[in-house]
Order: sequence, then C-alpha cells, then structure tokens
Amino acid sequence: MTARVLSLLVEDKPGLLTRVAGLFARRGFNIESLAVGHTEIEGLSRITVVVDVDELPLEQVTKQLNKLINVIKIVELDSAQAVQREHMLIKVRVDNSTRSHVLEAVSLFRARVVDVSTDALVIEVTGDSGKVTAFLRVLEPYGIREIAQSGLLAIGRGPKSITERVFRN
Repeated sequence: MTARVLSLLVEDKPGLLTRVAGLFARRGFNIESLAVGHTEIEGLSRITVVVDVDELPLEQVTKQLNKLINVIKIVELDSAQAVQREHMLIKVRVDNSTRSHVLEAVSLFRARVVDVSTDALVIEVTGDSGKVTAFLRVLEPYGIREIAQSGLLAIGRGPKSITERVFRN
C-alpha cells in the first residue's frame, strides 16, 4: 500500500467530516493524517486526507465520496506536483548543559522556540515529512516530553486551483 494525499473541496456543513471519515473506516482504511480548514471562498472548506491505500480501492472510495452531496471536488495530490507541509510543536527537556545544543538544532532546522522554561523548550517546526522526522531524531537524545502535530497540509503547485470555476462570481 502507498500513502495517498487527497484534497477535498466541500461545503462547510455539520457532520460532513464524520461521513467522509466513515467512508474510509467502513473499508478498513486507516487515515494517517486529517486536516480541515476554511478556503478563500466563504462556505467552502478543504479537507486534506492522507490514507495508506492501493490505487483501486482508492478509486472506489473516491467515487463514493463524489456521491456525497456536500463534496464539490476531489483531487489526489502527487508529492512532486504539490507543496506538502506538516506543523509540529515539540516540548524538549533541557538543562544548562544541553540548552545550547538544542538551540543549535533549532537554528539548523529553521525551527522556532515558542516557549521557554527552566527545564524545557517548546519548539515549533514546519516542513515536509522528512524534515520533521529528521528534526525529531536530532532532539530524541535530549528527551522529548510531548509532541502535538497537525495533519499534513497540501496544495497543488502552479496557477491552477482546486476552487477554480467553483462558485466564482
């Protein structure tokens, strides 16, 4: 199986996210990542779903998603033709002897310290999956206390838009 990234343009209606997730669950597919947010068009939201599934079952799920009345458009985003980013907050244990090493790693990965206490730093990092994973490996020896991670965000490269010719006046 392969991780697939789907971008769904949907009407912003209560219960739609449950119905979308339910379609994947009923077929035994695990959603690896899920992100939902408003778009530039009022009343529409974008759902970005990462699911580990082969091409044929994905096609069947896509057809069933298209049957949902509030789903406007579905696009599979290939990593070569899309910008994909993850966002993560990481709480790392630090002391006087390790603080400078952790801050050096923060600088190297172009991350950002967003909270400081005497024995911990909260660090914000944004990037592709490889960058975020590599950053976590660098921080592990210092002691990761907590992680909060958003779902993958993805948008197609170039001038075309998923909302193109949809409810435009």
